[in-house]
Amino acid sequence: MSAKSQSEIPDIVIGRLPLYLRALRRLQQEEKSVTSSHELGRRLDISSAQIRKDLSHFGGFGKQGTGYQIEYLIDQLQEVLQVNQEWMVAVVGAGNLGIAISHYRGFQDRGFRIANVFDVSPQKIGQRVGEFVVQPVSAIREIIRSEGIKIAMLAVPAEEAQSVADLLVEAGVQAILNYAPINIIVPADVQIQYIDPVTHLQHMTFYLDE
Repeated sequence: MSAKSQSEIPDIVIGRLPLYLRALRRLQQEEKSVTSSHELGRRLDISSAQIRKDLSHFGGFGKQGTGYQIEYLIDQLQEVLQVNQEWMVAVVGAGNLGIAISHYRGFQDRGFRIANVFDVSPQKIGQRVGEFVVQPVSAIREIIRSEGIKIAMLAVPAEEAQSVADLLVEAGVQAILNYAPINIIVPADVQIQYIDPVTHLQHMTFYLDE
């Protein structure tokens, strides 16, 4: 598969690839073996032309008139997104959200495995959260470096998010998913994504009838 370099591909295109992968998995569960850009477009409310253009950045995945082999396209997108391997993930924050994340089983067959849970509270450190024993935030550098963890999820209060992110970056984490309602400053070579339900709700309320 021929492909462009990472710097040549718009980030918005990369952001759509997991959506395509999710839709393809659903089609696979429906025991379908072939799909088309039109079918994917209907399911995702994305134009078929956009889907074809996005996939063309990574080479040819299908033939005109015959569509895409679903299993093959899943394998190729997993390779592009580097989720054809298992990534260990650290969760920082053992509150309600952190506990829910650590219990979520949807990561397991999609390339990710929760490896550790950290917290700063003496009442939580040493307690068991499912299969994990909560580790102190002070141990982040040692544990993350020794286990080679490159991805972390932040489920901490906003006022703690930046200092914890700094610790994670120092330890070698290269990608952070932040649930705290605050923007975090990280080096240019560290990937960061934000999940804030309130901002999405505020986006939607603009369109609601009063």
